[in-house]
Amino acid sequence: MTTKTWAYEDFVEGAVLDLGSKTVSPAEIVEFASEFDAQPFHLDEEAGKASILGGLSASGWHTCAMFMRMLCDAFLLDSTSQGSPGVDHVKWKKPVLAGDVLGGRLTILSRRLSRSKPTLGFVTWRADLVNQHGEVVFEFQNTCMFLTREAAQ
Repeated sequence: MTTKTWAYEDFVEGAVLDLGSKTVSPAEIVEFASEFDAQPFHLDEEAGKASILGGLSASGWHTCAMFMRMLCDAFLLDSTSQGSPGVDHVKWKKPVLAGDVLGGRLTILSRRLSRSKPTLGFVTWRADLVNQHGEVVFEFQNTCMFLTREAAQ
């Protein structure tokens, strides 16, 4: 029997799931950027202020990574997830600045069982991250694959 809380059957169209919150520190912005996206506005507060971003700003890819961590912590690690066939949509709407507090929510758009593997379901969702001002800073949509509860046993 599976010990996972979330299986395909648990995702209901229209449901909204809370992904919790995350405070973005200057140190993590610089650490991520140093490794993966070394543009000046991701590495230095003054360079960030001089840019159109308005301050030390997280890379869009860092924002994706933070979203993924929030998703994992909220439910994905306690699910029958089998990964994803890809991402449909990602949009960085506003800069994520050092000190921002991000909140996340995920809305289930649709779900269907696989025709070729009926113990595998596809769940499509849209996620938004908002900052402490209630502004949407990140939009994301994709489909993930989950085993049915029966298949996970």
